[in-house]
Amino acid sequence: MCGIIGYIGGKSAVPILMSGLSRLEYRGYDSAGLATIVDGKVHNIKAKGKLSNLRALLEESPVQCTTGVGHTRWATHGAPSDLNAHPHCDCKGEISLIHNGIIENYLSIKKELETEGHTFISETDTEVLVHLIEHNYKGDIAEAVRKSLLRVEGSYAIGVVTSKEPGKIVAARLDSPLVIGLGRGENFIGSDIPAFLPYTRRVQHIQDREMVVLTDSSVEIFDLSGKKITRKVTEVHWDSAMAEKAGYRHFMLKEIYEQPRTIAETLKGRFDGDDITIEEMKLTNTDLADVNRIVITACGTAYHAGIVGKYFLEEYARIPVEMDVASEYRYRNPVLDDKTLVIAITQSGETADTLVSFRNAIAQGAKSIAITNVVGSSITRETPNLILTRAGLEIGVAATKTFTAQVTAMILLGLKIGRARGTISVEDFRMFREELHKVPALIEKILQDIEPVRTVARKYYKSRDFLFLGRSVGYPVALEGALKLKEISYIHAEGYAAGEMKHGPIALIDDMVPVVNILNHGPVFEKMLSNVKEVKARHAITIGIVNEGDESFDEYLDEIIKVPYIHPNLSPLLTTIPLQLLSYFIADKRDKDVDQPRNLAKSVTVE
Repeated sequence: MCGIIGYIGGKSAVPILMSGLSRLEYRGYDSAGLATIVDGKVHNIKAKGKLSNLRALLEESPVQCTTGVGHTRWATHGAPSDLNAHPHCDCKGEISLIHNGIIENYLSIKKELETEGHTFISETDTEVLVHLIEHNYKGDIAEAVRKSLLRVEGSYAIGVVTSKEPGKIVAARLDSPLVIGLGRGENFIGSDIPAFLPYTRRVQHIQDREMVVLTDSSVEIFDLSGKKITRKVTEVHWDSAMAEKAGYRHFMLKEIYEQPRTIAETLKGRFDGDDITIEEMKLTNTDLADVNRIVITACGTAYHAGIVGKYFLEEYARIPVEMDVASEYRYRNPVLDDKTLVIAITQSGETADTLVSFRNAIAQGAKSIAITNVVGSSITRETPNLILTRAGLEIGVAATKTFTAQVTAMILLGLKIGRARGTISVEDFRMFREELHKVPALIEKILQDIEPVRTVARKYYKSRDFLFLGRSVGYPVALEGALKLKEISYIHAEGYAAGEMKHGPIALIDDMVPVVNILNHGPVFEKMLSNVKEVKARHAITIGIVNEGDESFDEYLDEIIKVPYIHPNLSPLLTTIPLQLLSYFIADKRDKDVDQPRNLAKSVTVE
């Protein structure tokens, strides 16, 4: 969950490290710190709180160096504090380490090291690893790291520097992301490519149980047996401007406005006559036709995208579909075989629970497809069958453009499997192709008139509770709308299947509770009209996301937000946009940190 950055070269390291941390702060912002090599000694500086606190310390006591590593923390073991902040040092202050992940067997190793005289000053699992490296150090820091990693269990992406070998950085990974940036006379490590994107676009992706030794002129990769590995260099095509706000107040708002482009990119080149072409997927139409059951596993926003996909797949591929939250699915013993298709959805490609669930399913012989936004991420190495969402960098912790890109990908997959199985007609396929290509322009239309949403936010931003109701594909939209509001405004919000209201939740409704209703046309239109009437009869504040030209609900709604009409099964791509904006405007009105909500981080790479 944390962010790491490292630099070794001929330039001043601190500005580069701080620049990298600013691009990684969405991964964690409980504390931050640097370990640098200054005059042949390890120099640690760290501070609780946001990166600005560390920056203030550096302004008071500037550091001049050309080698260092940096860390921004999302706390797992040990509360946010200066002592628990990374980097962590050994007893002698000669080795310093940063870490993203969890060392699961740290307590047993800690007891062993304490009997040998090691002293620990933090509550973290990470500190154990640096002391273990000290224990194994015999003049070769890379060998000490290798031996230590053979002892630990859990997950890690680490960066290590030592005053004993000041011209090196040693890094390694297991189940936590790590990327190498290759420069000229300088090299980098990072949790994500944006960490060093202003300085190089040449990258190498480090894989599980691999370590890398960097100098200013070389990068060598090894497995944990010590065998040297050759890894191709990839040229990334992002530019650093993609990681900037481009004039928007927050990254989240910028990313909401990027959705027409991201959906267009996700659709680009996918239609091949009356079929779908997904170049990064190796499963053939024959393979897909052989599937008799689908399981979708994901977490958070990706889970909601998966529910939309479930409805679409069942309707047009005519296959039973199960939707499972990955943090539960990984601990079950599901019944799978080679006719089961398991679909994992993860924006980052690094979500720990989703990765483990996916691996377990593949190990049981299931067919597999991963939907992700990040080329080279861990999940892309688990399966040859991918759908890349092409959403570009998403910096805001609350997912927006990646949700609609995931929904788009799921619809494309539903169309492809439907064509492979002969369960969707050519006429319906062509209709959906035409409708999907309208979506970017229709979202543009919504974004051109946001005042109705802003007005609702101004009226109800002080509310303590919200309910979001939907049926059919409106149900996952309600779930996602409630999640967005909770994430960034800290208002209690719940999403419900509207038909479940009478089974308990209706007791929560009074004249202080805004109820947001997803009221798109479709087979459950009349049912939703009945639900709105029931809610209104309990004196709730009723807000409706309604199709343009529809006046059926007007007398029962206090607030109306219009969206263009599209085929009901594609409507989540439109109805979710006002809910993203509503959450954004409410959070901003409440003066919350929209891009970095408390206790959250962008990629959940630990349990």
